[in-house]
Amino acid sequence: MSNISYKDAGVDIDAGNEFVEAIKADVKSTFDKNVIGGIGSFAGAYALPSGYKEPVILSATDGVGTKLKIAIESGKLDTVGIDLVAMCVNDLICNNGVPMFFLDYYATGKLLPQNAKDVVSGIAEGCRRSECALVGGETAEMPGMYSDDDFDLAGFAVGIAERSEMDTVANVKEGQVLIAMPSSGVHSNGYSLVRKLFFDKLGMSLETEFEGKLLLETLLEPTRIYVKEYKANKQYIKALAHITGGGIVENLPRVLPEGMRAVVNKDAIRVLPIFEFMGQYVDEEEMYRAFNMGVGMVWVVEPEDVDAVLANTDGYVIGVLAAGEKGVELV
Repeated sequence: MSNISYKDAGVDIDAGNEFVEAIKADVKSTFDKNVIGGIGSFAGAYALPSGYKEPVILSATDGVGTKLKIAIESGKLDTVGIDLVAMCVNDLICNNGVPMFFLDYYATGKLLPQNAKDVVSGIAEGCRRSECALVGGETAEMPGMYSDDDFDLAGFAVGIAERSEMDTVANVKEGQVLIAMPSSGVHSNGYSLVRKLFFDKLGMSLETEFEGKLLLETLLEPTRIYVKEYKANKQYIKALAHITGGGIVENLPRVLPEGMRAVVNKDAIRVLPIFEFMGQYVDEEEMYRAFNMGVGMVWVVEPEDVDAVLANTDGYVIGVLAAGEKGVELV
């Protein structure tokens, strides 16, 4: 019986090495002065930024979900990495955490260096948009666990916050104003329902034209990253909620104290065309629980600060806070 190799078992070490070489420039482009060392060590090292009285380290992890299926089926893999970063860093800032560094985990049935490079290129772009260093990652080739074309992604973001600024719920008061930060599209939630509706129920394809462009482009529009807007307006923001799975109705209450109700004017929400279309086939209540409806974040600000925020962002007012049972009231 002849000897067998790791490659015979479906794992190509040479392809892995080729991939690492191919991504070095992209990864280095995300480095800032706090990154210690380069690429290839056993762990990423990052110096704590100075200027904090009581620094607290925050972490967030997430994936991209079944949006990956659309990327895989289309072969367009350069944007899902942005989604991966966005889902993590947008959570960090909700606790007043400034993103410092990011790591990724890429698992696939067969490592195709160009495909993997496209994915990591997107991750690096997401890190640049969020001013966050990509200090490490892991690529796992697992034949038998995934089919050759399939892969999955997980991301891990670490940030830093001032301990005294972390409890945003304590800042929330009656009469404060709710400002919507527009989403760029479906973001990275609800894609099982999206795929069920467009492809199974309506028989559409990724090449179908939708709103003047391919449906593929609309569905793969990457999740918007709000880190820079947050940094520029932090002085005005009392609390903020990342609108992901569960929509406005389930995410906004996470920043409300007991006895505080968010009154949201549905007519004020600038619902995106993709959601208007899906709303013809999905109950309104389900739409607001599954999707962001065009609102990627909600910021809570004092009435006197509204004009300053609106002048400095593309946000708009969608409601107010009032006394009442904790929750969201859509009116």
